[in-house]
Amino acid sequence: MLDDLPNLDPARFDIPDLRKLTPAQNSMHPPRILLLYGSLRATSYSRLLTFEAERILRRLGADTRVFDPDGLPIADSVPADHPKVVELRELSAWSEGQVWCSPERHGNLTAVFKNQIDWLPLESAGIRPTQGRTLAVMQVCGGSQSFNAVNALRVLGRWMRMVTIPNQSSVAKAYQEFDEAGRMKPSAYYERVVDVMEELFKFTLLVRDRSDYLTNRYSERTKSAPVVASTLAGAAMRHEGTSNADSDDSDDSETE
Repeated sequence: MLDDLPNLDPARFDIPDLRKLTPAQNSMHPPRILLLYGSLRATSYSRLLTFEAERILRRLGADTRVFDPDGLPIADSVPADHPKVVELRELSAWSEGQVWCSPERHGNLTAVFKNQIDWLPLESAGIRPTQGRTLAVMQVCGGSQSFNAVNALRVLGRWMRMVTIPNQSSVAKAYQEFDEAGRMKPSAYYERVVDVMEELFKFTLLVRDRSDYLTNRYSERTKSAPVVASTLAGAAMRHEGTSNADSDDSDDSETE
C-alpha cells in the first residue's frame, strides 16, 4: 500500500478519521482565555479594547485573565525566573485560548506586544505554552482603519503554532470609540468585537479537547524512532548531495 511512498515510516503514518477526533471526555469547565495587549500608555486604547473584549468573554461564560505587560523586562535581558516572566508563562500554559491586541505603530505591532511573545518559548521542559490554543487578533488605529498589525499578529500566531480564528477586529480612530469612563461606545466596531469573541469562544470549545491530536505531527513522531529517522535522513542527505552538489543554500528560518 505504501510501496509508492518508500520514505514513509508506516508505523508512524497516521490516517485521520472522525473517531480519532472524538475526545475521550468533553471538558465541562469554562474556556480559559488569556488576553494580551501592547501598550504601556496611561490612556491605552489597546488595553481598553482588551478589557471590553474580556467583559464580552465573561458574559459568554469564559474564565479570563489579562496580563499587564508593565514591568516585563526586555526578552533575554534577565533570567527566565523573573516574576513577570514566570507569571506570563504560567498564564499562557493555563490558557486554552488567547486574545492578542496591539496598536499599530509604524505599520506593525508594537515592541511592548512583541516582547511578551518573545518571552514565550515554543517548548520548555516538554510543555508548549501556546501550541494548539485558539487565538483571536485585534488592533487599534490612531487614524483610518488598517490591518497591518492584525496581519502581523496572524503570522506570529502561526509561528507559535496556534489556531487563529478567521474573524478579527481593527478599530479605526480608536480615540473616538471610547467614552470618558473607558467603555467602548455602540458602533459597528463594537459589534465586530462581539463577533470575534463569540467566534473565539466557539472555536475554543471545538478545539480544546482535540488539540493534542490536531497538533500531533508525523515529523515529530519519527523523532521517537531515531534509527528509522536517521536511516531516512541519511538517504535524503545522500540524495541531496548528488543532486545539489554545487549548491550550499539552506533555510534556517524556523530554527527556534
